[in-house]
Amino acid sequence: MLSVYGTENGCLVEHPRDQALAVLQQAVWIDMVEPSSEEEKDVEAALGIDIPTRGELEEIEASSRLYQEDGAAFMTANLIRRGEEDRPESSPVTFIIKGNQLVTIRYHHPQAFPVYIKQAMKPQATAMTGWGILISLLEAVVDRAADHLERVGAIVDDTSKQVFDTSFIQRPARKGGRRRKKPKNLEELLGKVGEEGDFTSKMRESLVSIGRMVAYMQAIIDQTKLTREMKENRARIKILQRDIVSLTDHSSFLSGKISFLLDAVLGMISIEQNGIIKIFTVASVVFLPPTLVASVYGMNFGNMPELQWDLGYPWAILLMVLSAILPFIYFKRKGWL
Repeated sequence: MLSVYGTENGCLVEHPRDQALAVLQQAVWIDMVEPSSEEEKDVEAALGIDIPTRGELEEIEASSRLYQEDGAAFMTANLIRRGEEDRPESSPVTFIIKGNQLVTIRYHHPQAFPVYIKQAMKPQATAMTGWGILISLLEAVVDRAADHLERVGAIVDDTSKQVFDTSFIQRPARKGGRRRKKPKNLEELLGKVGEEGDFTSKMRESLVSIGRMVAYMQAIIDQTKLTREMKENRARIKILQRDIVSLTDHSSFLSGKISFLLDAVLGMISIEQNGIIKIFTVASVVFLPPTLVASVYGMNFGNMPELQWDLGYPWAILLMVLSAILPFIYFKRKGWL
């Protein structure tokens, strides 16, 4: 699908779909979303460039992602979005600059694009050229990344509070009360931490690729004639670079926090499992003495005096009950229960 944009009174204007092919050479921005082979050929013929294929977009070498050809600069970065069921989706997006025209090629729908388009429909203080739109798009992408990281931080903080809530551990209540324990679904917490860890990892990868792309843009601008517009673009790129560095550092911090939280949840699961095993162990120990007493009186030897007692049966029952209660009281006083 081709979306062709021009400018009017400092605003971004989308050309009608039936007129898109006729105004390709005059367009300031051509947005190609899952383009067909015919659409690729039309753009190639209008701009005189070779549109990279989807396979070429996914190459990870710098020489395949950042290069100049046919008088145009080709730059590719991984952009991330939350897809269905809030799952992270990462896909490469290519930005092509030729003269004052921008071409974007993408096979998914990052939320930053519609957000920027909606804003650009209003009068802008920045230049509405290919370079200006490219930098504004990247600013929207970075702003979106900051929002995502803020959300991850909030989720991690909330999960941390649930994991380290002291009511999870058994503790005495007030006098006359019973010990209480707040149940937790640790498996659910573990899954939540894993999802946010995966998202943060993909976000950091995206920020690194955007940082490489912005550095390449900086090098291109430094080699061109510094007009007033290019000076403004260079200043905006420097600010963008600082934002990317700060977000990359923040994503690294979140990754470390998530790793710690993941270990903590696994530790809590181990503690819970150990508590269950301890209960079964204590139960087996408590019932061992009564089993021994029953085994002794079940031998039926002829010289066992208790066999002739009228109170032999109640005596054996009482002895088994006492042999079960006394270890239980002992374990209770030791705090093992």
